[in-house]
Amino acid sequence: MTKIAIVTGSTRPGRNNTGVAEWVLAQAQLRGDADYELVDIADFNLPVLDEAYPAGYQNYQNDHTKVWAAKMNEFDGYIFITGEYNHSVQPALANAISYLNVEFNNKAAGMVGYGSAFGVRAMEHLRGILSELQVAHVQKTGMFSLFTDFENFSTFKPTELQAASVAPMFDQLVAWTHAMKAVREGALTTV
Repeated sequence: MTKIAIVTGSTRPGRNNTGVAEWVLAQAQLRGDADYELVDIADFNLPVLDEAYPAGYQNYQNDHTKVWAAKMNEFDGYIFITGEYNHSVQPALANAISYLNVEFNNKAAGMVGYGSAFGVRAMEHLRGILSELQVAHVQKTGMFSLFTDFENFSTFKPTELQAASVAPMFDQLVAWTHAMKAVREGALTTV
């Protein structure tokens, strides 16, 4: 079965990110169209990028990088959960993604964002990062407001309207994940 990781975007204590990620996982598990797994970047203890070689070489020197690479390589697709920091993607997520390259190539990704502007600006920046890694990111996104979808700005309780925003993202992501698997298999046979 297709494997899709739901990747957290923050490592901060008291972060809102895990509440959103856990909710997305619960929604995903109701679908039955893929095997979804929550991957918390905080579990990998990644320091600020500390590899000597560019990620494309896969010449990883550090154990934390090797473990992170092996985990991300297990999946056919991803859903990245990102809050908006300074009109951009969360720094911990950008750092975690920057460790790798080939592990992400020719796979699909969806995004779920949150913030004062629904995380839209963060997701737009994430699209640029993912494009460079040859990740096919779907057009539909999950979008949540800190003002209406979080109780006291900390407990994730999405409105019905915004909760509905994830279904089209899931639909596109599953289809694209299957398509990108064919791309990866085709790329392997032509080499």
